[in-house]
Amino acid sequence: MFDIGFSEFLIIGVVALLVLGPERLPRAARTAGHLLGRLKRYVSDVKSDISREMQLDELRKLQAQVEQQVRDVERQVDETAAGVNNEAAGLSDQMRAAMAEQDKYAAVENTLMDPPPPANPAVPAEDPASGQLSLDIPPPGAIEPANREKA
Repeated sequence: MFDIGFSEFLIIGVVALLVLGPERLPRAARTAGHLLGRLKRYVSDVKSDISREMQLDELRKLQAQVEQQVRDVERQVDETAAGVNNEAAGLSDQMRAAMAEQDKYAAVENTLMDPPPPANPAVPAEDPASGQLSLDIPPPGAIEPANREKA
């Protein structure tokens, strides 16, 4: 602490013995030892307090950095979620429009595909077991002539 060598310490002891005398020197040495011990404890307490404050300062800085990073991540997650929601809403609208158009085309197709009700009553089918042919002849124009020109 003070860089005092043995020879310097011996000189201080001899001077103290001459100044204080043999009766008061042990009491003075004890008092000096107690004061020196208190001084060392006080210095170590101050060092530990400073060290704790520095650690707390570092922890506060670290906490602030972590909180900032959390806010950044939350902002990015919110932006991503908003983008996904917008994309999903757009896709949902496109699907609804496509389904409505498909329903419209299906309704038109159903009206075109529905066969008209038969004008003639149901004709009994040919009975293969009886061996007789049906005598029903289709009306003229019901059968289209085959294209006889072939290339």
